[in-house]
Amino acid sequence: MHTTGTSVRRVLLSVAMIAIACFVGIPLYYILVNTFKTQGDMVAAPLTPPTDLFLGNYQQVLGDPDIYRSFVNTLVVTAASVLLQLLVGALAAYAMVIRTSRLNQVIGAVLLLGFVVPGQSTLIPLYRTLVGFELVDSLTGLVVMYLGGSIFCYFLIQGYMRTLPFEIVEAARLDGAGAFQIFWRIVLPLIKPILVTVGVFQTMWVWNDFLLPTVMISTPEKRTVVLQVYNAVSEFTTDWPMFMTVSVVALVPMVVFFVLTQRHIVNGLLAGGVKG
Repeated sequence: MHTTGTSVRRVLLSVAMIAIACFVGIPLYYILVNTFKTQGDMVAAPLTPPTDLFLGNYQQVLGDPDIYRSFVNTLVVTAASVLLQLLVGALAAYAMVIRTSRLNQVIGAVLLLGFVVPGQSTLIPLYRTLVGFELVDSLTGLVVMYLGGSIFCYFLIQGYMRTLPFEIVEAARLDGAGAFQIFWRIVLPLIKPILVTVGVFQTMWVWNDFLLPTVMISTPEKRTVVLQVYNAVSEFTTDWPMFMTVSVVALVPMVVFFVLTQRHIVNGLLAGGVKG
């Protein structure tokens, strides 16, 4: 009887999850279907599959050199930002965990305060600061702004780092290893799972971010791919199938990236949970 009840619950759960997945997938279906239609076909039948496979939207988007330039800009900004975030976050977590002191507790409280304060509330003073350093409308300035994400990296890495066997660190100290040697040769390889997990989260955030590039970038040649999508919306008339095509092209790299790295996300979170 108990087995029958469990089977029924599993079936109901599966049905519910499939229904939710279908509901969530409706916007994606709507976008994909209409990328293969003309403007008139989309207006006439927005939810039906295309009768004729129209590839003109993709040909026009992929034939535009601006889309490739925006991809390069986004790739450079994302790679530099995520690497620096992981480095700063890991070093900060290492300093906090390896040495407990009153000063570190105060710094940790300040970092926690910075983590809970909405980034939008500090956008104007940060912008004015970057104006003084002449970093506005530059990819370098955008990377500097994204360094604020190091706080998120710090908190996740710190929690994972506290589960490490620090007997190894003490043994390395007795052998004469310095703080940075211990970090690079011992701690960094041990925290690789959480670094990969946090790196995936931050990569998706930076790649898909719209707010900071909108505020920081004004030169068309320096646009990120998300700004390129936004640029496809005209003030008076918009070719919606073209807009959706640009959106799909911009999303494909992140979809592929997530599919390839989702195993590492789960492994990193489970490893931290098991060790904790």
